[in-house]
Amino acid sequence: MPEVKFTVDQSKSMRDQTVPGHNRWHPDVPVAAMVHPGDEFRLECREWTDAQIGNNDSANDVRDVDLKATHMLSGPIGVEGAEPGDLLVVDILDLGPVPQQVGAAPGQGWGYTGVFAKANGGGFLTDYFPDAYKAIWDFHGQQAVSRHLPGVRFTGITHPGLFGTAPSADLLASWNRREQALIDTDPDRIPPLGLAPDADGGLAGKATGSDAQRILGEGARTVPARENGGNHDIKNFTRGARVFYPVHVDGAKLSGGDLHFSQGDGEITFCGAIEMGGYIDFHVDLIKGGMEKYGISTNPVFMPGNVEPRYSEFMSFIGISVDHDTDTNYYMDATVAFRRACLNAVEYLKRFGYSGEQAYLILGAAPIEGRISGIVDIPNACCSLYLPTAIFDFDVRPTTAGPTTADRGQCAVSTA
Repeated sequence: MPEVKFTVDQSKSMRDQTVPGHNRWHPDVPVAAMVHPGDEFRLECREWTDAQIGNNDSANDVRDVDLKATHMLSGPIGVEGAEPGDLLVVDILDLGPVPQQVGAAPGQGWGYTGVFAKANGGGFLTDYFPDAYKAIWDFHGQQAVSRHLPGVRFTGITHPGLFGTAPSADLLASWNRREQALIDTDPDRIPPLGLAPDADGGLAGKATGSDAQRILGEGARTVPARENGGNHDIKNFTRGARVFYPVHVDGAKLSGGDLHFSQGDGEITFCGAIEMGGYIDFHVDLIKGGMEKYGISTNPVFMPGNVEPRYSEFMSFIGISVDHDTDTNYYMDATVAFRRACLNAVEYLKRFGYSGEQAYLILGAAPIEGRISGIVDIPNACCSLYLPTAIFDFDVRPTTAGPTTADRGQCAVSTA
């Protein structure tokens, strides 16, 4: 086993670890450990909400999650010799959940998928599903099943949702400036258009006192993907993937977490993956001056992993950039088109006995494929959603006999 460079006791909050992680991006978060180019090492990771979600049949915990305290990242890990302008080469060697324990945290034998309430994060279809819902998944080797979504079993494509390098002071200032400008265009929107720096709920790693206060006051929230990597939620960041991260500070300062047992493209419920704690093994190297050599400056580049479920048959749902609820045409809007593809898939699965909320959870967690299929034929962008048919234990294809309707139970819901 590679040397563990960041240790997590899954029975404790990230705040109570011997070496705490962090949940804000800032160049001055202190390094937790150092590695050299060519090293292989392991990071242990806390589930992204710091285990605010329980293995139960209520979605009240999803409804009430403190999002300011989320994305507890392991690290930063400094890389000897890394300088601004380099590319940090990161190979994902292995990753997975941790051994099951009684009363365990997510990742120890189970994980969850959540639909976040519109007033607290929301999701891609939040105007259609504004309340909180949840499904618990049990892990059986590489497969996942849920008591809240009967009739579904699939092999997970395990991956980290969030990894990245530290921003420079200038890059951080640019993030904060442009995101605040976006928020200011509609400051009362629910959910908001962005999340400005907020020290409440923040954790600054090993920093203490005034240093910690400054980091948390200036640090960027970890919700979106940015130029340093961050919260990409790309399901093919899995075993065998190689990622080329731009280096913005000395040592690179690699951090991450938010491990997923499985996820569909888009992670459409906001917490659409099967969330878990666990471990991830890396190999790192450097390409000196690589940002200039390869023109990689605004975002990472990656080579997808070579381990994934093999599904050969799909139901593909199409959407175009037309809002059918208001009968409004949008010009080449891929977001509207993919939203409609998702809604078409939800409506289809409802014919087999699933509630809309259950169908939404399935699309977030199962290894669906989302594609931009046409982006040139004015005025309608065309997107498609590929749903593997083999994840169901009944025939989900259209037949002359009609859909196989059955009682599919219900997902976990929130209560007053």
